[in-house]
Amino acid sequence: MTTPDIRPIEAQDAEAAAELCTQLGYPTDAAAVLSRMQQIVGDRNRAVLVACVHGEVVGWIDLSIEYHLQSEPAALIGGLVVSDAARNQGIGRQLCLAAEEWARGRGVGRMRVRSNAIREQAHAFYLRDGYRRVKTSAVFEKTLF
Repeated sequence: MTTPDIRPIEAQDAEAAAELCTQLGYPTDAAAVLSRMQQIVGDRNRAVLVACVHGEVVGWIDLSIEYHLQSEPAALIGGLVVSDAARNQGIGRQLCLAAEEWARGRGVGRMRVRSNAIREQAHAFYLRDGYRRVKTSAVFEKTLF
């Protein structure tokens, strides 16, 4: 198991983060990632943590706190990716542990993740990590502009 350094994302990580977005199936570039990062920085209820091995970003986890009228808050994993070259070394698990610590530090006692139905390896990962399947949903989207 590799022990990565985990820290908040920084502007110089944009290129590596964009490559990881592409590996996750969301092609983008560093400029777009940097723009998105700027929307997150300074928001206490949002974070992106990166995992670094030998100074190289090999993974990230995107976090937010969901607040809804009908339920207690939950920390949401909006995205989690580890580079193809660094998978199966415990890095995803370390990112999840850091995410749990982040959530607890904000008084949130529940983690949640939504995962595409076709990502069976991701489902197995989360089940091994102590998550349980609580709901199956359809996702609807409407383009506004």
